[in-house]
Amino acid sequence: MDIILDPSRIGAWLEGVLVGWGLAPGLAVFINLTIRATVILIFALILVLGLIWLERKVAGRIQDRLGPNRAGPYGLLQTVADAMKLLTKEDITPTAADKVTFNAAPVLAVFAVLMLFGAIPLAPHFVGADMGIGALYIVALGSIAIMSVLMAGWGSNNKYALLGGFRVVAQLLSYEVPMILAILSVVIVASTMSMNGIAQAQGGLAGFGWNAFIMPLSFVLYFVSALAEGERTPFDLLEAESEIVSGYNVEYSGMKFAWFYLAFFLNTFILSAIATTLFLGGWQGPFVEQVPLLGIFYFGIKVIFVMYLNMWVRATFPRLRIDQMMNLAWKVMVPLGLVAVFTVALAVKLPGGPIVQTVALFVLQLGGLVLGLGVVGRSLRLAAQGGSAPMPVFSEKIGPPPVRI
Repeated sequence: MDIILDPSRIGAWLEGVLVGWGLAPGLAVFINLTIRATVILIFALILVLGLIWLERKVAGRIQDRLGPNRAGPYGLLQTVADAMKLLTKEDITPTAADKVTFNAAPVLAVFAVLMLFGAIPLAPHFVGADMGIGALYIVALGSIAIMSVLMAGWGSNNKYALLGGFRVVAQLLSYEVPMILAILSVVIVASTMSMNGIAQAQGGLAGFGWNAFIMPLSFVLYFVSALAEGERTPFDLLEAESEIVSGYNVEYSGMKFAWFYLAFFLNTFILSAIATTLFLGGWQGPFVEQVPLLGIFYFGIKVIFVMYLNMWVRATFPRLRIDQMMNLAWKVMVPLGLVAVFTVALAVKLPGGPIVQTVALFVLQLGGLVLGLGVVGRSLRLAAQGGSAPMPVFSEKIGPPPVRI
């Protein structure tokens, strides 16, 4: 009964059973870790099947259509049918491709995301690795996904794939800066880099102690950066079909393409899970202290809410131009990220106790958010008036570019 109420004891119970059967303690730990990794992999596969179905249903409802409704009840087996189709597709490797890099890229993309699952606390003390540097671990592993896309673009030996890989450097690295600044502001307030510690620090105040309410500017910065890091609309320029023919994965087919698709939806889930832990209290909820298993339920509800916001944005907004995307990152979000860190550093040093510091932090962050929205609104008005039109490739005054014969 204690194991059901507190799932964090499952690992210790399993190791005790294995040692009781006569296995060496080291071997028992190895088997326990292997079972955990297998459970995470199976959970990830089932999760992606559900997320794809959910996104297609949500997009269908927003676009006034039904979505998947043929394979199975309510179209639940449509994703399974699509997966079986990819399994039967021919696996093609271009003749001129760098085969080692080409084949390693999709595996590395999934591996990088799965490594992040171990740092996310699903319930009190129910985490794969409760590291004291969990936030730093997440930031560091984020660069591995960038390397996988670069490897796919380079290894394909295709100009469109390589151009998609180059866009990784411009987009993902640019939006990592405001994301890191948003995470840094949370770390300063919580005084710890442990993901479990950050979730615990948001308890009390009937949910109003969540960082999303106290630090609205940091939450908005992280959410927008997560859209860009997850290659979601309106930041899906890495695989713009109308510009670079699907981008870095243009040469992939069959299961290799399915690996990238798996990494895409897992990345969306993990970014939503990180947002839940950092800003929505993680597993915090009523009666979690008495029944820790409830933390998994609360955590799942919050993650689904953040993912629904992602789907809503994807089905609503058009794709940005590359210059608009870079202007938003470096001219708006990075300065606002510095403002967010400054407001947090100022608020935590104010005298008067935690209540005064919390109120001051909320007021300062809200002011920064209003300022940021005003800057974005002014930029949109200038763009509507033609004040920030992109430079044309051809001009009648200058003439066409010279052509070499």
